[in-house]
Amino acid sequence: MKELTVDAIRENLPRVTAFLEEALEACDCPMKAQMQIDVAADELFSNVAGYAYAGGPGKLTVRFAFEEANRMAVIRFIDSGVPFDPLQNDDPDVTAKAEDRKIGGLGIFLVKKLMDEVEYRRENDCNIVTVRKKI
Repeated sequence: MKELTVDAIRENLPRVTAFLEEALEACDCPMKAQMQIDVAADELFSNVAGYAYAGGPGKLTVRFAFEEANRMAVIRFIDSGVPFDPLQNDDPDVTAKAEDRKIGGLGIFLVKKLMDEVEYRRENDCNIVTVRKKI
């Protein structure tokens, strides 16, 4: 397992992206899957950076593991910010006109569509979002 901990500020998104891309390249991840993971990571990191710590300082840890037997990338985003389960809200109505949709939820909807599995749990005062993608 590989791990990176950064300050949860938007300026650190390139570090998180580079960390994941290096780990994925080492697993011979196809470019399409890598791009899908990049989009999901961008969304999940941005949510933590924007909301988890109410504008104050905080950390985010990203853990990467690769399950060779089933060629599954497993990525965990861990923060100790305010409790928030991004999966608790209903998916947005993507068939409605943009001006008729409620604000929010589209990014998590996209993460759920791009990844094979998305899980949330609160443990030891931490939010843990785990995504899995077969590569």
